[in-house]
Amino acid sequence: MDNYTTIPVFTTVVELGSFSEAGRKLGINKSAVSKRISALETHLGVKLIQRTTRKLRLTEAGEQYYSYVCRAQALIQDGEAAISSLQGSPKGHLKVSIPMVFGQRHIAPLLSGFLQRYPEIKLTLSLDDRVVDLYEEGLDMVLRIGALADSNLVARKLSPCRSVLCASPEYLARHGIPSKLADLKQHNCLYYSYFRAGTEWTFEGPQGTERFKPEGNIQVNNSEVLKQLMLEHIGIGQMPLFLVEPELARGTLVPMLEDYTLPKHGIYAVYPERAFMPAKLRAFIEYLEEKLSAKQHIW
Repeated sequence: MDNYTTIPVFTTVVELGSFSEAGRKLGINKSAVSKRISALETHLGVKLIQRTTRKLRLTEAGEQYYSYVCRAQALIQDGEAAISSLQGSPKGHLKVSIPMVFGQRHIAPLLSGFLQRYPEIKLTLSLDDRVVDLYEEGLDMVLRIGALADSNLVARKLSPCRSVLCASPEYLARHGIPSKLADLKQHNCLYYSYFRAGTEWTFEGPQGTERFKPEGNIQVNNSEVLKQLMLEHIGIGQMPLFLVEPELARGTLVPMLEDYTLPKHGIYAVYPERAFMPAKLRAFIEYLEEKLSAKQHIW
């Protein structure tokens, strides 16, 4: 057995968490997958994966080996990118992760145009609000909104992203309209638990930069659910304009504390730093930049 050809089997098992799922993806049966992993473990002289009837778990050696082979695969991708950049036409398999609601509302409608423009690209799109590791999950790019942590990744700003503090008219009729930041202490402040700027809301107001720690009876990791709670008059929330712009136009949500300005964030394409950017990735980023720039009024 060529151990180098077994590496993709190993990484696929890790990524899917299943021998049978890995076999289906690779076009081989579960038994063949198991034999190749066993042969790889024999060759290395260590156990890589602990197998139970219910799930798989990497051993310490398996985690270290997986980290190394992910880096090796990234180098291989660099080599492929260097060659494909000489050949012109973007092609190949592109793997991207995008926040769920933003992806559903603003990226999904753009995909057919992208695939028609670049028919040789195969796109795998994951809609997920959690912070993912590009290397571990074998991604070419993630799209992130808001404050970014320092890292060795490249972040290219595609568009600004404005936010608004808002609530339903019915909620404000019952609980009063806040006129200053301190008034928010008397309100039920709904909080998005994946908020990248931390646990505080930051405002630029008459007294300069002010911070407020929201307190309420619910935190949610999905912004669409958070908006629905606001529409049902549960509380006040800080929401990206791209999500609530239709409701603001209809008046089912209304802005408040407009003397205070929320920080301007951005919508970023984040990808590994490489000597050569793959043509498929460059095409996707430039396509998103082109399309998102045409919708500046809702950012």
